[in-house]
Amino acid sequence: MQRMNEIFMNHATTEYRLAEQKAVQYFTSLYTQVINKTYVTTLTEDIQIWKMNHIHHSSWLSFFSRTKRKPDTRDYHRYIQWLNYTGKLDAYLDRSVSYIYMRDLGKALNSPDTQLQIQRVIVDIKKHLIQSTSENGRDQPEFMNLAGVYRWAQKEGIETATIWVINKLRSVSSHIPKEMDAEQAQRKLIKLIIGVVLHVMEEMDDNVSPAERARRLDEAIRLGYSYGLTYPFIDDLLDSQVLTVQEKEQYSCMIRAALLTGTVPELDDWNGNHMKLIQFIHAELSDAFEYIKEHQRPGTQQTFFGQAYVFFHAQDIDRAKVLTRDDYTNEELYIPVILKSSSSRLIARAVMGAPENEGFEQRTFFYGIYNQLADDFADMVDDMKDGAVTPYTYYLKYHDERPDLINPFELYWAVISYLIHNVYDSDAMACEVILDRAINGLKRYKERVGTEKYNEIMEIFASGNSEFNRLIQQMVQKAEDVDFFDKLLRDQLITHLRNNSKEKEDFFNTITTVRHQINNQLKISKPHGIPAMKEQLIDAANYSLEGDGKRIRPILTWVMGVNEYGLDASAIVPLLRSLEYMHTASLIFDDLPTQDNASTRRGRLTLHQVHNSATAELTGLYLIQKAIGEQSSLDQFNAETVLAVIQYSAQKAEDMCMGQAMDLDFKGRALTLEQLNMMCFYKTGVAFEACLVMPAMLAQVKEPEIAALKKFAYHAGIAFQIKDDLLDVEGDLLLLGKPVGKDSENNNSNFVSVLGHEGATKEMWEHYCLAMEALKDIPRNTAFLKHVMNYMINRDR
Repeated sequence: MQRMNEIFMNHATTEYRLAEQKAVQYFTSLYTQVINKTYVTTLTEDIQIWKMNHIHHSSWLSFFSRTKRKPDTRDYHRYIQWLNYTGKLDAYLDRSVSYIYMRDLGKALNSPDTQLQIQRVIVDIKKHLIQSTSENGRDQPEFMNLAGVYRWAQKEGIETATIWVINKLRSVSSHIPKEMDAEQAQRKLIKLIIGVVLHVMEEMDDNVSPAERARRLDEAIRLGYSYGLTYPFIDDLLDSQVLTVQEKEQYSCMIRAALLTGTVPELDDWNGNHMKLIQFIHAELSDAFEYIKEHQRPGTQQTFFGQAYVFFHAQDIDRAKVLTRDDYTNEELYIPVILKSSSSRLIARAVMGAPENEGFEQRTFFYGIYNQLADDFADMVDDMKDGAVTPYTYYLKYHDERPDLINPFELYWAVISYLIHNVYDSDAMACEVILDRAINGLKRYKERVGTEKYNEIMEIFASGNSEFNRLIQQMVQKAEDVDFFDKLLRDQLITHLRNNSKEKEDFFNTITTVRHQINNQLKISKPHGIPAMKEQLIDAANYSLEGDGKRIRPILTWVMGVNEYGLDASAIVPLLRSLEYMHTASLIFDDLPTQDNASTRRGRLTLHQVHNSATAELTGLYLIQKAIGEQSSLDQFNAETVLAVIQYSAQKAEDMCMGQAMDLDFKGRALTLEQLNMMCFYKTGVAFEACLVMPAMLAQVKEPEIAALKKFAYHAGIAFQIKDDLLDVEGDLLLLGKPVGKDSENNNSNFVSVLGHEGATKEMWEHYCLAMEALKDIPRNTAFLKHVMNYMINRDR
């Protein structure tokens, strides 16, 4: 082991030294271009040619097409439709996909094979975009909702890995400290997973069998997560103010030791204040570390560790800089930037154990700083506030005092010139894409900070080359068709994550508030002078009602009735009570010794345990009658409508009885999936249907919407039951409030016993997707129902 550690350490340090020497040579070349201004003449010629395709003069035709002007890119579907309508979609996708092939896959665009692959990808994306924007005009892109992601996984045969990574992302999200930007952390992690998947897909050709393709994609998802985890839990964590200085030092030493020795240090001697957080991170990163190690091909493990060490060490050097120091040299400012920006992309290929590719490695090494300088420019205002040292923040602070400092904006254009002519051999498409990206970045920055702030920044960074700067600013002001698909998706993903976070917060706040209101309305009062026996029944009923129930059904009724149908909250209180009375009655009967013989429910002893079976049966009947009485008191609605609601409710109660009868009849029998689905719907699904349909009936909504609600409820009910069956196997008694393993103990068939754990999980996700797809036919704000589904499949009780 000691010998192996020494090999890893020697290789890593040698890798860093060699990379540093290469970075110095690259920087020297760029420095020469900046000092001699040689890039100006070259790029001026490039831009003069480039602008002919990007500055369109006004014509009479434009006067007649004002209604077809470019929509806001935040309106994803309208923007894609506009691109297609105006004939710009092909060029948009061409530059976007070409950029991804250059940046993420390290390809040269002048290769015929690469061009063929790019065109094939463009055809597939265009077909998908046109289809999805016509079918889902008001929805998020499919890849931004779990149902869409799972449907893709089904096509590729990688459902298990996708479910695994969805659960992992949810767990990571819940552990990101409030001092960090959770949405950005999630975005980076998702981006890295996609990046590794893209690499693996690019490595496969049409001859790969479906089974082998699925195996590689499964592995890519897990490798992508394992690598991507380093962004929120190493880079972002160390950049944040979550840990103390001492904790950061201790944490960095642990990371460094793992990369140098190939072994993750134990956490035994951690002495910081954030033990719970560090324990979670240590466990996740350790698993990720071992997974990457195990999946390295022979001879590639040292390459991975070497690249990872270059990346981490360069980051660590950069992170240690402070803006108050005024004596950093140009080399100290730029060499780590070159190293970290290039190695971050080289690792993606090393993670998957891909064979060495000199062309890829060369292009990726030189390309990295181009993106890094663009990102640092976009973030410089926030970086200044945080006191972070980047070439831009340092130049902003010291350019008046330090005439020797290289202007990073000039270096950025020198990098562009170097890439176009030295790395991509003056290829026309490479020039097109790189210049598109540069102008697009400046346009986006100007739009974000405003013209005044933008001009102020340009006064500082572009004053040394007035003529060249005028050309650049003319392009920023007038050039068109420089947008990129990945930027559109990035903005959409950030918006989606933030909206989802806000919706989730609203969802749980609504549940807490409405649940409290419902709980206050449920207790059955005891009028003065009633017989003692009836008083006992009321006490027994209140005992069952007072348990720690989730109240999902009446909460759904309240949200749909009040928020979506505009019903008066006080007017539907009887309906809320009736639903919970009916549901509680069903649980009392379900728990009886003659049925499931449960000992605890909602965290307390079941009613027949506290009293006896006869009392429990009578209490259940009493609650059913109370429910009917509540429904008949819906006096603020049309009498004919209320009668229809009561009739519908009676039918659903019959269905629930039939479902429970099926459950009893099926005990000890091996069931088919069809029988399980039918029993599950009648036992569980009809209750979900009722809580959605009854307020819709009171609001007198049209039949097609009620049909969509029924479809949603059908699949939601089955998904809910499957999750219950999974929890019966894997759940926690204290969290569930009822015993686990009852189905197995009673020899009852359920989704887990019929399909197995993995099969049941996949079936739950199938019904989740079908329920989410049914929401598309409901012309309401369905955010709450969406989060109900997410809660159902992610709950732990």
